[in-house]
Order: sequence, then C-alpha cells, then structure tokens
Amino acid sequence: MQQELIAALALYAFVTSITPGPNNVMLMTSGVNFGFRRTIPHMLGVGIGFAVMIIAVGTGVAGIFYSWPPAQEILRALSIAYLCWLAWKIATQPTDALAPGEAARPMTFLQAAAFQWVNPKAWTMALTSVSVYAPDQGIRNVLVVALVFGAINLPAVSSWTLIGLNISRLLGNPRHLRAFNVAMAVLLVLSLYPVIWP
Repeated sequence: MQQELIAALALYAFVTSITPGPNNVMLMTSGVNFGFRRTIPHMLGVGIGFAVMIIAVGTGVAGIFYSWPPAQEILRALSIAYLCWLAWKIATQPTDALAPGEAARPMTFLQAAAFQWVNPKAWTMALTSVSVYAPDQGIRNVLVVALVFGAINLPAVSSWTLIGLNISRLLGNPRHLRAFNVAMAVLLVLSLYPVIWP
C-alpha cells in the first residue's frame, strides 16, 4: 500500500475512532463509573476486537450480506435490541458502583470484542475501510488496514475513558451520577438513529 494511501487511511481511522458512537459513549460511561484502570480490558476489547473484525470482513465475511440479503436485516435487529439492552443497563447502573464490594462490573475484554459484531458504527467503519483501502481484499492490504486501525483506535477510544474519569470528579453525588448515566443511555439509543432510519 502506498504511503499516501496509508496517510489517508490513518486520518480516516482517527476521525472515525474519535467521533461519538456506541463504543465511545460506553467507554466514557465506564470511565465515570469504574475509572481508567478497570476500563482497560474494555478499551483493549474495542481496539483488538475491531482490528480482528476488519480482517474477517476483508477476508470474506462481508460476502454473507451480498449472498444472503436478509442477513443485513437480522444484524440490524440484533444491533438495535442489544444496544437498547445496554442503554437500559447503563441507565440503571448502581450509583454506588465505586464502593467496595460493588455488584456492577465494567465490560470485559471478550464482551467488548464481541460487541463490535453488533455495533452499527463498527460495521460501517470496517466495510468502508476495506472497500476503500483494500478493494482487492488482498490479505496484505487487509492486514495493513487492520494494523493502522489497531494503532490509532486504542489511543482514540482511550481518550473517551479519560474524559469520563475527569467527569467522575464532578459526579460525587449519587443523583448526579444517576443523571449522567441516564443521559449516556439516551445518547446510546440516539446513536441508533442512522440504523433505524437509514
């Protein structure tokens, strides 16, 4: 892949990774509720899980959508249902989550990696990056796309956890934390707008 193309890919990876979406809303919420250190597995799951998704899409998984169109509608329904369930969990998150012996837990590495497969923004990013930057679907180019995203995505999404960590200092009152969690749940549902009304 030419250097100019890699530079354009890096810019695309940065812009799409840093802008709001389900992953970033959930990471900011996790930063508020659990802190940076406990959110590290979630961040790694997003970064590594998305790179693996790009490799899978680039090596043929996207072909399922072309050979069996109902797969798109099934994925859309699963995405909407799962994101609404996550929004409910965020909205009803215990406000004493930072207390010792808490019942609430941050998302694990595997949960975050698996989430990429029902994340509408992740699908859009993966399909677009492969079709634009590795249109021949050659394994070398697909791996370059995955590596560039892997290098850029993790620092970009980590910044949302840091934002959440800084916001948490303002949310010592359980009522304020509850209001924040409800607001983040609403934003997560609103992120479904392009999926529900394409």
